[in-house]
Amino acid sequence: MVLLRTTLPEEVQAEAVWLDEQAATRLSIGIAIVPFAGITFLWFMGVVRDRFKETEDQLFVSVILGSGLLFLAMIFVFAALAGAMVATVPLVTDPAGRSEVVAFGHAMMLQVSNIYALRMAGVLLISLSTMWLRTGVMPRWFAFITYVVAGVLLFTTSLGLWVTLLFPLWVLAVSIIILFTNRRREPALRGRP
Repeated sequence: MVLLRTTLPEEVQAEAVWLDEQAATRLSIGIAIVPFAGITFLWFMGVVRDRFKETEDQLFVSVILGSGLLFLAMIFVFAALAGAMVATVPLVTDPAGRSEVVAFGHAMMLQVSNIYALRMAGVLLISLSTMWLRTGVMPRWFAFITYVVAGVLLFTTSLGLWVTLLFPLWVLAVSIIILFTNRRREPALRGRP
């Protein structure tokens, strides 16, 4: 997401000047990484769900899985649009036509990533933080921070680059908390018969 989003200008532009060879290379690298990031996100969702064990609430887990999968699908669509734009632009010889293709592709990418994907991420965060407060699986302070991040993702109308990157940063924070929580529990578990 970082590589793809930092390549795109914040606003849709009538000129295709931003999509030069360097930007196309950055987009191509990002597009190649997206499927692997998607696989990693699926594992992340599995680890987060596994922590609920017997306390799992079917309603919230259904919303968590649905919104997480929709977020991932939107990111795949975002990457596919970027790939289609990178592949199509060199084929368009008319400069005006090239600008129209880039402007349309750019607008579609921003809509998919900023509106749909991030709203689904916000729904995922609300469901997770509610489950965390009910079960105590994660620290309470982090559940409340998650509600704040979810509110920003759901209700911010002008989504700049840094708001877009809130969700990946949140995923990193959850991963670190789970990693350190598991490391502290490991020695205690080894001592049990």
